[in-house]
Amino acid sequence: MPEELLDVELAYGRRGLRVKLPAGRTTVVSPAHQRAAADEAATLRDALRRPVAGPPLREVVRPGQRVAVSVCDLTRPQPREAMLRALLDELAGIVTAGDLTVLIATGTHRGNTPAELAGMLGPELAARLRVINHDARDGTMLTWCGQHGAGVPVWLNRHWVDADVKITTGFVEPHFFAGFSGGPKLVAPGLAGLETTLTLHDAQRIGSDRATWAVCEGNPVHDDVRAIAAATGVDFAFDVVLNREQEIVAAFGGEVLAMHAAAREFVRAVAMCPVDGQFEVVVTTNSGFPLDQNLYQAVKGMSAAATVVRPGGLIICAAECADGWPDHGSFRAELAAEPSPERLLAAIAARPQTVPDQWQVQVLARVLRQARVGVHTAGLTDADLRSAHLQPVPDIAAAVTAELAAAGPEARVCVLPEGPQTIPFITTGEVR
Repeated sequence: MPEELLDVELAYGRRGLRVKLPAGRTTVVSPAHQRAAADEAATLRDALRRPVAGPPLREVVRPGQRVAVSVCDLTRPQPREAMLRALLDELAGIVTAGDLTVLIATGTHRGNTPAELAGMLGPELAARLRVINHDARDGTMLTWCGQHGAGVPVWLNRHWVDADVKITTGFVEPHFFAGFSGGPKLVAPGLAGLETTLTLHDAQRIGSDRATWAVCEGNPVHDDVRAIAAATGVDFAFDVVLNREQEIVAAFGGEVLAMHAAAREFVRAVAMCPVDGQFEVVVTTNSGFPLDQNLYQAVKGMSAAATVVRPGGLIICAAECADGWPDHGSFRAELAAEPSPERLLAAIAARPQTVPDQWQVQVLARVLRQARVGVHTAGLTDADLRSAHLQPVPDIAAAVTAELAAAGPEARVCVLPEGPQTIPFITTGEVR
């Protein structure tokens, strides 16, 4: 009698992807369902008027002051237009469009094109506001801010440093080595110079057992990120939490560290999911567009799967990778520089200085040392994937079926349809 099949929808690109997997041996781990806020505008307004800590936004800004607002780049699904309009509405009569500069917190990513900015901010705001792509490699855009945290040399965007009022905006989700996104990350690495980011992402910090999902305090990466934000100043922070449809569920405002702590506890309750053991196969994604635009970003989904895969097991990541590797940066060259994950890790550990993108290679190499990784994608060739120590997976269901058959009748598969939006943890171990 044929085994009953479970129809699972994976977040993949803009349209998604459906796969049929053996129902009796499949565990699906998805974010706890969260309804969108009934009144999005009111939810955003309330966060600005009733902050977690500190004064309301209107008490932070005075007429005539220069205001800088940091927003996420295109690789993040932040509802930028809604958040910016909430800020502008709340500051009506205090701040004019000419007083405000929107800084795209690219970190070390490429700048966003005019067409992309229009899509991110809405055509009207993109045309009306002063919008600047941060460039970590442009020395003329940076200001020295001293050493902070554990000896981090801090260079920040000069438009940010020179502003009278600094406002971060973002969204909070689990992060594979910084614990959680949002909050202070919109300062560094979001608006940091390359030297600062390379230090924050050095081999020792990334290699720490505490540099992982949902851990902030005691995480050497996030400890320094918080220290930089506290030392250099954020006047107001504004973050949202999204559901799987990328709708706003909740909003938080106020003093950056207190706001972020409250937001991440909300996220922890809906994004961490217990499972009863390890799995021979884990199927994951990188949450679809815009998060799965390239292989670099897709490492996050693979890292989420690694939390519950059995040693020597198989991870299959469905990521469209419409933007390829991407072509900018050194991720591709770094991955292909050594013949094995072990050699990659050894080479990174032996370097006297961090090089761009080595952190993503380091995380992927650690995953590959634990399990085999296959990728289902439309944006990269089989040869591309093999050069990155990855296996092409043209048919996810067939690959799962073959792996379960080889592993035996007790073998199981775990599916993370939203990838890193839900982080599974094993109930028999310590919950961090």
